[in-house]
Amino acid sequence: MESSAKRILYWTLLTYNDWNVHIAATSKGLCYVGSHNQPFTEISEWANIKFPDSAWKRDDEGLQAYVEELIEYFQGNRTQFSIPFDYHGTPFQMAVWSALRSIPYGATQSYSDIAGQIQKPAAVRAVGAAIGANPLLITVPCHRVIGKNGALTGYRGGMDMKTRLLELERCGISAGGGITHAGAHQ
Repeated sequence: MESSAKRILYWTLLTYNDWNVHIAATSKGLCYVGSHNQPFTEISEWANIKFPDSAWKRDDEGLQAYVEELIEYFQGNRTQFSIPFDYHGTPFQMAVWSALRSIPYGATQSYSDIAGQIQKPAAVRAVGAAIGANPLLITVPCHRVIGKNGALTGYRGGMDMKTRLLELERCGISAGGGITHAGAHQ
């Protein structure tokens, strides 16, 4: 009976300082973090592909734990996320996203580093495609992946967002002190 029930996607707009990011969760965990200053259509178009026939419900209170951890990150007080996630992909995508989650706060790795980590050294382009399909910006830190030559490369949230996130982490490391180290769960 439950399987025929319509899946509900809960959403809210995280607004903190000049950050405006739509987020969505299922009853199991965070499933989407949108790009900075993008309209709700970004998240709804993604959901139409990944969760067709789902119902939307705005739930600012129910998503408060996700919002709080993201704000702590924006404040430079969180380096890892302890909130539950509910994301799905191919086995290859899941391996790439798991590798992304192992990149330390403030560090960067190249696409070829990620390909080597998942034991697919020749799959650099496929790694790039999997990173581009990451539904959880910031929390699954694809912004920490750069070109082999150290250059910043594409990012679903745009290059300005990627640059801001990397700068935020550099400032967080140099400030030291107030960082919260929490274990991440999937």
